[in-house]
Amino acid sequence: MVSVLIAGILAMAISIVAGPRFIRFLREKEYGQHVNPDVPQQHGKQGTPTMGGLLVLVAASISFLALSEYTSIGLTVFLCAVGCGAVGLLDDVIKLRRERSLGLRGRYKLLLLGAVSAGVGYVTYHRDFQTSVYLPVVNGKVPLSWAWYLLVFLMIAGAANAVNLTDGLDGLAAGTGVIAVFTFTAMAVIAWIRSGAPGHRNDIYLDLAIVGTALIGAIVGFLWYNAWPAEVFMGDTGSMAIGGALAAFAIVMKVEILLLLVGGIFVIEALSVIIQVISFKYFGRRVFLMTPIHHHFEMKAWSETKIMVRFWIAGAILCALAFALYYRYASEFAS
Repeated sequence: MVSVLIAGILAMAISIVAGPRFIRFLREKEYGQHVNPDVPQQHGKQGTPTMGGLLVLVAASISFLALSEYTSIGLTVFLCAVGCGAVGLLDDVIKLRRERSLGLRGRYKLLLLGAVSAGVGYVTYHRDFQTSVYLPVVNGKVPLSWAWYLLVFLMIAGAANAVNLTDGLDGLAAGTGVIAVFTFTAMAVIAWIRSGAPGHRNDIYLDLAIVGTALIGAIVGFLWYNAWPAEVFMGDTGSMAIGGALAAFAIVMKVEILLLLVGGIFVIEALSVIIQVISFKYFGRRVFLMTPIHHHFEMKAWSETKIMVRFWIAGAILCALAFALYYRYASEFAS
């Protein structure tokens, strides 16, 4: 367990220490954010350095690779995060080169996320993962057979894009991301403790905990510079990496249904966009003043800090509920 704590501390130290130089590098290269002028409270943010997710990925990677048990499952979560982050990086680079707020086309983004999902599916297939989803409370399993691999894609693509939608205010995606990753890390620690006597415990769960704390430390270090007023944005590089990691955690730990709660804030953000589009297209009315939903509250004159803190609180409540369900039904999830 010492390695789990060291992974978090090391990643956070790297992120905080390297932060100023990294931000200065982004400024010198003029890698600044191109914001949507229609979004409220975005004055003064044009040109703020972006692609800060690279700092998160580098810090987390150094920490994880230095302390990892190198299990296939731990590497799967790590590589899923890196793969989704690479897709986000490509998106960020296209935005910077074309000097606009729109980057990689949606179809190409989904195609690349499909390739990442195929890699995750390949590992889970060869480790004979059950292709059923356990539903707590009702205590039942839904057999999906080959449709489970489609679910893997939907989870990874959905989580990556949902976290990306949430990344619209200083500290919002990073803070809610830390809470969500911490929840899955806590689940991994519980699973490791329950997996056997000291010296005979399952290293898979220990490796998952190391991945989790490495990511937590890296994001917390990044948040030092991303809190309002942000000195750097994580960009799609960071948001998609966080989303990919969350989906991969849920997949390899066989807690797919709990991703809806752990990533509850991200789900709400994505649903607000879907509801707005459907409502306007078919009924000619807007349900929200602006989407994603955090912009709705901006339009209602809430400050960025108020929105950020309240979303953190709501995310923590949803994550606590998810952890309580996992703790109660841990043996059923694992069976």
